[in-house]
Amino acid sequence: MQSHFYAYMARMKLIRRWSLQRNTREENDQEHSLQVAMISHALALIANRRYGGKLDMEKVMLLAIYHEAPEVITGDVATPIKYFNPGIRDAFRDIERMASEKLLEYLPEDLRDAYVPLLLPDESAPEWRVVKAADRISAYLKCLEEEGYGNGEFLAAKQNIAASIEALGMPEVDDFMREFAPSFRLPLDALN
Repeated sequence: MQSHFYAYMARMKLIRRWSLQRNTREENDQEHSLQVAMISHALALIANRRYGGKLDMEKVMLLAIYHEAPEVITGDVATPIKYFNPGIRDAFRDIERMASEKLLEYLPEDLRDAYVPLLLPDESAPEWRVVKAADRISAYLKCLEEEGYGNGEFLAAKQNIAASIEALGMPEVDDFMREFAPSFRLPLDALN
């Protein structure tokens, strides 16, 4: 029996992010998910090594890889629209859940159970919290990148996202923002 799951996943590279803003360099869901996976790994490592965390690194990485998977069906909906009011937010959560359930149907039946926690994650799990923090950090880094290109379109988003990151109250996030994020402001020559 033929499965379309990975053909859908391959379409992550076609889902454009930040569609309501003028981008100097466009970003897609596939590259974003890789960056979120790398940042999630760093956050989990920092939490486990510096703060006595017990995060499951494999779970963190897999959640990060698939955190945008429903968007191959829904497309990327801009944050200001998605969270415009509680009704729209709740409706969109339902739509994302339906998209994830549809993706599960594209898998062979004997593999589905392994993907349920990735496509329908437990949002109360500490690993999911790390991935959501990494997702916010990735958005912040995109804003820094655009600002570095002289694109003022992302300035307000940068301020809002920075405030949301600070409000997380996660020491591993604070460490990442202090130790790694400033380098994203630098040109290549300054990194050497």
